[in-house]
Amino acid sequence: MTRTAVIFDLGGVVFPSPFEAFDLYDSRNSLEVGTTRSIIRTSSETGAWAALERGELTTADFHAALEVEAASVGVRIDAARVMATIGEAGGARPAMLHAIEQLRKHKYKVGALTNNWADDRGETTPGGFGALEIFDTIVESAKVGLRKPDPRIYQLVCEQLGVTPHECVFLDDLGINLKPARAMGMATVKVVDHHEALRELGLIVNVRLH
Repeated sequence: MTRTAVIFDLGGVVFPSPFEAFDLYDSRNSLEVGTTRSIIRTSSETGAWAALERGELTTADFHAALEVEAASVGVRIDAARVMATIGEAGGARPAMLHAIEQLRKHKYKVGALTNNWADDRGETTPGGFGALEIFDTIVESAKVGLRKPDPRIYQLVCEQLGVTPHECVFLDDLGINLKPARAMGMATVKVVDHHEALRELGLIVNVRLH
């Protein structure tokens, strides 16, 4: 199968993972590391986090809802501080930006598909989108009202790139988000170590990326 397009998740792939920020929040607030990560993982399926990423909640409503969800499992968190900790993360990973540039030089279409959220001014995360003009398209859950792993959002990014799923490679750090991509016919790369992920991607597209 000839692949002509590569689609990148942003947080955890091109940018540092928000989960790293959750662990940092725990360590700063005398919680067992992994506590906030666990709450967010649960909420990300059907709760406040999922609603935030579909653009259904204001910032204040999200903070209140997430704190209620934490309290339901006996944990007290400050949701505003959790989100502020995410904002401390660094910018895009240079190795990923270099790989994207190489892909474009070799005439691959390059897109981004991200579950994200907007603040009350409508500004979306992660920051630094100005540095991402190298993407042919960026599909953001907060703007389209759909989020991974809903198959419709994968189809949307394919349509915007003008390709079929069978022509795509998709990179994400979460297995739950890779499963529907594979079912649609995309080649997938799970990003645990981003250098290893780029080596794997390079083998698929036959381009040296690292």
